[in-house]
Amino acid sequence: MSLIIVGSMAFDTIETPLGRREKIVGGSGTYCSLAAGYFTRPGIVGVVGRDFPKKTLTFLESRNVDIRGVSVKAGKTFHWEGRYGRDPNQRTTVRTELNVFQNFRPVLPPEFRTPDILFLANIDPDVHPEILSQIKKPRLTAMDTIRFWIETKPEALLREIGRVDILFANDEEVRMIADEINLIRAAKKLLDRGPSIIVAKKGEHGVLIFERDFLFGVPAHPCENVVDPTGAGDSFAGGFLGYLEAAGRVNRGTLRRTAVYGSALASFAIEDFGAERFSTLSRDEIEARYLSFRRLTSF
Repeated sequence: MSLIIVGSMAFDTIETPLGRREKIVGGSGTYCSLAAGYFTRPGIVGVVGRDFPKKTLTFLESRNVDIRGVSVKAGKTFHWEGRYGRDPNQRTTVRTELNVFQNFRPVLPPEFRTPDILFLANIDPDVHPEILSQIKKPRLTAMDTIRFWIETKPEALLREIGRVDILFANDEEVRMIADEINLIRAAKKLLDRGPSIIVAKKGEHGVLIFERDFLFGVPAHPCENVVDPTGAGDSFAGGFLGYLEAAGRVNRGTLRRTAVYGSALASFAIEDFGAERFSTLSRDEIEARYLSFRRLTSF
């Protein structure tokens, strides 16, 4: 097993100016694994309740995702409800029901314990050591985080940032963690804490990738109709890590391409509600959008 993703699997209730959907399938682990599945065969580790549709697990398998790490527990699946206004970058959380995710303590199947890349997707930083203790040293360890963990568990978060190779966070979160207003200075401070790469997601303004002596940026793909921004960042991370694992090496040329492929997957995710776009998305469409990015950014 080459890429293991530990993250949430959820129901999302989403309202945008284009409509409302009740309890559609979401979660950081779900989006990330679906995006990565276009480049490699990721394994997902997560927990769902008995209300989670079996057809969704079948769909994940059909999209090249290994679901042997998914546990089905008595109770209800994690449920998040959010509302977007006319600005897709601004959202309001209406309610969060952790349900079976509240006591999630991942147990990795034996087949998942020797990954090349481990991704800890938006989960409690206090759970990270439990996961890392179950595996042999992977080639790369990556993590994502959210404002909730920054505000409620800052010490644990900083500790775990020091143990990973790649940190994904949006630009606001990078500044919050580093306690810096300027994004460049904030990224440099976080690089000093241990990671070799900081990936700062900037929503509709693209992404910036920082190493100690390297900076690369990609704009977001122009999208006339943003249907649902939920999962864009997780889809970016999945495309990024999936392509990185398939490439088998980390250098500056590869990092440039991973950023573009990640941005391409994110641009598709926002075209429909939830993860619906992945039910029809083909690799040919991804390659066509990759070329579109090249035309957009070459001069």
